[in-house]
Order: sequence, then structure tokens, then C-alpha cells
Amino acid sequence: MAILSQEEAKKIIDKVLSYAKADETEVSIGGGRTGNIRYARNTVNTSGESNSITVAVTSVYGKKSGVATGNELDDAALKRIVEKAEEIAKLAPENPEYMPMLGPQDYPSTKNFSQNTADINPEYRAKAAMDSIEVSNTGNLTAAGYMEDFAGFTAVGNSRGRFGYNKNSSVDFSITVRTADGTGSGYAVRDFNDVNLLNAKNVTEIAAQKAQASGNAQAIEPGKYTVILEPTAANDLLRLLAFNMDARSADEGRSFLSKKGGGTRLGEKLFDERVNVYSDPMHPDLPGRPWNNEGLPSEKITWVENGAVKNMFYSRYWADKQGVDPVGRPTGIIFEGGNQSLADMIRNTQRGVLVTRFWYIRAVDPQTLLYTGLTRDGTFYIEDGQIKFPVKNFRFNESPVIMLNNIEAMGKPQRAGGNLIPPMKIRDFTFTSLSDAV
Repeated sequence: MAILSQEEAKKIIDKVLSYAKADETEVSIGGGRTGNIRYARNTVNTSGESNSITVAVTSVYGKKSGVATGNELDDAALKRIVEKAEEIAKLAPENPEYMPMLGPQDYPSTKNFSQNTADINPEYRAKAAMDSIEVSNTGNLTAAGYMEDFAGFTAVGNSRGRFGYNKNSSVDFSITVRTADGTGSGYAVRDFNDVNLLNAKNVTEIAAQKAQASGNAQAIEPGKYTVILEPTAANDLLRLLAFNMDARSADEGRSFLSKKGGGTRLGEKLFDERVNVYSDPMHPDLPGRPWNNEGLPSEKITWVENGAVKNMFYSRYWADKQGVDPVGRPTGIIFEGGNQSLADMIRNTQRGVLVTRFWYIRAVDPQTLLYTGLTRDGTFYIEDGQIKFPVKNFRFNESPVIMLNNIEAMGKPQRAGGNLIPPMKIRDFTFTSLSDAV
């Protein structure tokens, strides 16, 4: 299915709305092309490409709503979707928190679509995989990688006059490289809107270097260490903080932003004054969607400024209840960094640990934002400004709230996991035990 133009999408939405009999009706259409290639043991084992489109109709009677979906665009199929959504709505219980649908909105034109990504074909994927595999073959290493690309569109419209359209694209590439004896492992990952920014060979070389350097890791005692977190590792924890800034949870006493005895910590300085976090759908390195999860226009929002909490997420329902304006969740966060390189941080560290990434992260206490998890795929001991040797992986127990009060240095933000995150040097990071996993 080709990407529908704005005019084509609106025509279908208007047709669906003409069939509707409910008090309110909303239509969303999304689709596009998704391609992928996967390899393991230096051999491609799966690849594919799919084209799809989905039409979803939400029908509302009073505060009762129903949703139906389909993947055909002929008149009869569209009518069936509407009829099914209305049938479900009539049977549904009332939603006491239902908010009326939005009227017309003025959405910004974001630049999250790249024709370069849309033009990816099987030959391109095969070459990217072979460029990556060749790095491992040359180094007597074993690679397992996955690349997925998408180019498509989303359109929304409702019976109150709201309409929005957006084309978007993405490419995600991850690679794990291991030594022949299985004792060393390295990992690297990249995500972009424009595939021209991706070099699979270079990314694999990073993972390969880590694999070769991490073999036969030594055990050191758990405890509190100065850590240098690469952007991937820092993102693993910082995203958990950013996406837990929900106003309702704070108001109801279930959040790290809740005050004991009632109220929230909005406006309080909770972090190091160098901590500045914002979202911006127009950022050239992290373009977002034109609308947020509440259907409102996306805009630049400051979440943390000089260490103080400036905003929290408010759903339309909770904002109305609290008498404030709604604030939607961002599709990505931008964490301002500093000017130190990773090499600078290592050179200026007397004794510490370099972490490539974390995994198997689980919440321990939502009110303090305490998490536990493991290091993985390249953990190294630093002494007197140099990487001395690879170390066995650790289990950690740490809160990003505490972490952001123990900052020693930061570098330039890099795209990691759909966010812009800097490498970070953190003191007194808590490792609680050792893990034998590579």
C-alpha cells in the first residue's frame, strides 16, 4: 500500500464520517511499508517487507465508546467498520472520565519523514547486513544484528472538525558482536529518521571493538563506583524518569513527584542545576509528531530547568479536574549535556567503571524511582585515567533521581532510543552484586 497523500486520507475520513450516526465519531488511518533484515552467526536468516493500512473508528454515545478496525478501503468495508464501532459503543459501560472530542486544531508541520528511508529496498538492507557481517568475519567474531525501517503516514479526523496528517519514517539498527570463545561481547545501536545518517559498518566496528576488549572479564567487588555511562546506558535510566512525570500519579501520591502529606514537587529543585530537559517536535535531530497523545498540537516544552521541575504531563481529563491546561507526553526528550568527550571523562577518572548499556531493568519503588537491572555487553574498569581491564557484569540498584544529583560531567547529546542523551559521569553509583552473564 502506497503512502496516502493528505488529500486521499481526508477523502476517506470524510467518507467514513458521512456513514456515522453516533454522537461523536473519530477516524484514524495509518499505514506504510515496513522492511527488515536479521542475521546471526554472521549469516542472514530472515528478511522481509510488508505493506499495510489500518482504519480505526471510535464511536461515542454519551460517555459510552466503542472502537472497530479494518484494513480495507472500499465503501462496504468502511461502512462495516462504522457499524461495528457503533454496535460496540451501545453495549459498552459509561466511562466517567470521558472527555468530548477536540474541535479543529492548528498542527505544526514537523520534519520526521525522509525520502531516503522511504526508498530503502531489499538490496540496501542486504548490503547493510553484509557490511556489518564483514567486520565480524575479518575479526574472527560472531555478529547478530537486526535492522528495521519504516515509511508511512498517519491521519486523524473527527465529527467535530479536527483533522491532522503526518508522514514519518524511521530506521533502527542494533548489533551484538561476540568473540569466538564467547567470553567477550559488544553492543551498539542507532536510530534515525533519515537512513543516510546510518553507517552499519561503523556501528558494527564499535561493537566489535567492545567484544574484543571485554573477553575474559575479571571480577571486582560490588559497591559504590564512579560510573561513565555511554548514551545508550544513560538513556536506559533517564527515559524512565522522563516518562514518569505524570501529574495524576503525583497528585494521588503514587510518584517520585508526590509530596508527603499531599501536593506535588512541581517547581522544586530536585536535580543538579546542570540538568535541563525539554521536548521539541521541531528539533532537527529529533523531529516529533505534529500532535501529542492528547490530540493537541505538539510544542516545545521544558520539563526540567536548572534542576527544577517545570512541567508534568496532564491528560485532558485530569487537567480539567485540576483547573489547568492539558500537557501531553512528548514522543522524545532532549537532555542537554556538556562539553566533555567520553575520552575526557575516562582520562579524568581516578577509579571507576565504564558501562555500555543496561538491560532487564525492573522497578523496585515508584515513589523513589528506584530501579534494579544488569550491565551488559562491555563493562570496563578505569584506573588512573585509563581503561585497565574488562570486568564481570554487575547488578545495580539505583534511582535516576539520585543519579542526577551525582553528576560529575556530561558530553554532547546523542540520539539513543528515540531521545537525545549525553554520555554522563556519575559518582556513587550503586552496584549490589556480580553477574556471570556476558
